[in-house]
Amino acid sequence: MQEELHEVEYQPIPVRDLLVEMKDLSELMIDLAYSAVMFNDKDLAEEVIDMEERVDYLGYLLLMNASLAVRDKKDAEQIVSIMKTASAANKISDAAADIAGLVLHDIGIPGILWLAVSQAEEIVGRATILKKSMLVSQTLADINLEEEIGADIIAIQRKRKWTINPPESFEIQKGDRVIARGSADSIKKLQRLAAGELEEIA
Repeated sequence: MQEELHEVEYQPIPVRDLLVEMKDLSELMIDLAYSAVMFNDKDLAEEVIDMEERVDYLGYLLLMNASLAVRDKKDAEQIVSIMKTASAANKISDAAADIAGLVLHDIGIPGILWLAVSQAEEIVGRATILKKSMLVSQTLADINLEEEIGADIIAIQRKRKWTINPPESFEIQKGDRVIARGSADSIKKLQRLAAGELEEIA
C-alpha cells in the first residue's frame, strides 16, 4: 500500500542518497520475494511489503527535494534523468511486492516453477538480534559469519534505516534485523545465534 503524499513530511536529504537507497532496497526486495515464494514464508513476504512502502516514501521525498533543487534548464534536465531512475526502482519494488503477494494470498506457483526454485543451493533469510545474543556489540569482521557458517549478511535494518552490503566495521546491536544469504542450514544457525540459543559461532 502506497503512502499518501500529504502524509510525507519534507526532509532535506540529498537526492543522491535517496536514489541510492531506493535502488538498493528494490534490488534486495527481489531476493526476499524469491525466497518468500520458495519457502512459502509469509514473514519474508511481509518484509517485502514493508520495503515497498519505504521505497514509496523515499520516492516522495526524492520528488520534493528534486523539485526544490531546480533553478534553471540544466538542473531540470538532470532532474528528469534522476526521476527516470527513481521510477525504474519503484517499478522493480512494485514487481517484488506482487511476487510477495502470491505468498500472502496463498496463490502458490506452478509446479514446474516450484521445482526450479526448490533446487536452489542458496536462500535468503532474516533474523532479529535479541539482547542475549552473542552477536551484540560485535562487528561483522569480528564474527566473520560468511567464513564461519557460510551466511553472508547482505543487509541490516536498524529502526527505519537500512544498510545494504554493510561494511566489516558495522557493529551489530540489539534489535537489528539482519538479512543474509546462504544455505538453509547456515540461515538456521544464524537465526539461533541471533536468538541467543548458541553461545559460540563455530
